[in-house]
Amino acid sequence: MRTSIATVSVSGTLTEKLAAIAAAGFDGVEIFENDLLACPLPPQDVRRRAADLGLSIDLYQPMRDFEAMPAPDLRRAEHKFRLMERLGADTLLVCSNVSPAAIDDDELAAAQLRLLAERAAGHGIRIAYEALAWGRHVHDYLHAWRIVRLADHPNLGTCLDSFHILSRGDDPIGIEAIPGDKIFFLQLADAPRLAMDVLRWSRHYRCFPGQGGFDLAGLVRHALNAGYAGPLSLEVFNDHFRQADAGRTARDGMRSLIGLDQALRGAEHPAVPTGLAFAELAGGAPVGGMLAALGFARSGSHPTKPVELWEQGAARLLLNATGTGPEMIAIGLDSPDPARAVEHAESLLAPVLPRERAPGEAPLDAVAAPDGTEIFFCGTAWRGDFGPAATVPGEITHIDHVALTQPWHHFDEAALFYRSVLGLRPQESVELPDPYGLLRSRAMATAPARDEHGAVRMVLNVAQVGSADPPWQHVALACDDVLAIARRLRADHPELLLPIPGNYYDDLEARHDVDPALRELGVLYDRDGHGEFLHLYTVTLGRVFFEVVQRIGGYRGYGAVNTPVRLAVQHAGSQ
Repeated sequence: MRTSIATVSVSGTLTEKLAAIAAAGFDGVEIFENDLLACPLPPQDVRRRAADLGLSIDLYQPMRDFEAMPAPDLRRAEHKFRLMERLGADTLLVCSNVSPAAIDDDELAAAQLRLLAERAAGHGIRIAYEALAWGRHVHDYLHAWRIVRLADHPNLGTCLDSFHILSRGDDPIGIEAIPGDKIFFLQLADAPRLAMDVLRWSRHYRCFPGQGGFDLAGLVRHALNAGYAGPLSLEVFNDHFRQADAGRTARDGMRSLIGLDQALRGAEHPAVPTGLAFAELAGGAPVGGMLAALGFARSGSHPTKPVELWEQGAARLLLNATGTGPEMIAIGLDSPDPARAVEHAESLLAPVLPRERAPGEAPLDAVAAPDGTEIFFCGTAWRGDFGPAATVPGEITHIDHVALTQPWHHFDEAALFYRSVLGLRPQESVELPDPYGLLRSRAMATAPARDEHGAVRMVLNVAQVGSADPPWQHVALACDDVLAIARRLRADHPELLLPIPGNYYDDLEARHDVDPALRELGVLYDRDGHGEFLHLYTVTLGRVFFEVVQRIGGYRGYGAVNTPVRLAVQHAGSQ
């Protein structure tokens, strides 16, 4: 697989972009015209800079509003050809016309594109004609191909762009009707499913493969079946990417192509976890006191590290005495083959963290998630580092899910990380009101498991708020009777329960026939087409709070409908 990326996909000056793209391991680059125009280096120096970095210049783009015009602008075209010779680029992207002056005449468009291709051939350049999803008369990739075929020139082919095809709902199976040698270029971009004008959608919300909702693997398969042999190139317009670190964005783009390549090869994912082994929290005594109140018991200490193991049922939490305050710092995942899981993570550019291990301690490798959380791949031996195993009975059965708050510019990166590195399946993003802004949330989970204890669920949140409150994390603990736990906490530790406003229960009782005890005990409620959900929240310690949840039937959600109430109470409590 040969890889390429458009310079518009990352932030910075052209020279900064080229350096970041090369460092991420790309083979080539598309030079976006605006990046070149703003660069102080002449085109021949840009060519040398790219070559020194090991990058080919695969495409120069775009040329707009050329075909089907009353008079084609050949003067502008000749200027671009001479520039491309100096730049060392042999393919020019021509977008379908959006000008009000464009004429709806395929034969005229074909004749003018043939003329352009003849001029390009004299410079050793090819023309890749692309149907923009908002093109005035040509907005379908098969329509663009018909015009290319009508023009019938060896230096004229088509450029396929996944966004322009899939955003319109066009069936990509038609790609297989195009001869592979006439597909001059393939541009890839994913996107979330949004109901908005396609131009705005394209210019602001594209993302890397695996971060959105498009079936890019299916589209690429059609291109490969047609005989396409060129690079897989990323062309992503995204407001967050334009502001983020170029090196980090480029690495994320390369990770997306590696994951796409694995999907195309049908490779079995080697790292899908079979359960949540533990969540590790920094913070010491305050967290320990809350865990004791929730029914956990300290069952062991690590022989060489300041870490305690607290257990209840199959729920295991590690308390680390280091750190600045209560926060979640690591997640342990049950892995059938930890060594292979680490190798897979490395292949996807996840940094493996150095570990010091004393003689006799269990091997335990970890990689860093985008927000810095350590992700451990655990076999069966790690528990032995904390002494003899002992069953700690109680009302909590296991960890239901963990929720991690991401920096705003790492949200899509995190979704791709957990999808590609761990094989978790993403659900659609939701936006939830916060008193000071919005909380964007996306759940990631393994395929539904027969054994509910074996399901791995993570919720990624990004808080877009104007307050100074820290980003909160939490661990959701599963039980079979949340009302019993709520009664015990209400009697023994009422200060640990998050107070829920009476207005919430007034509305809840108007919508559902629920047990009046929910109001008394501070338990919240939700239901979906598969079952019901009862849950309660603790107060927050530092960045961390706990949720106790009870899934009834086949409930699949996370109680998101109640999140705005929880956020409002947490903000009020922190003031």
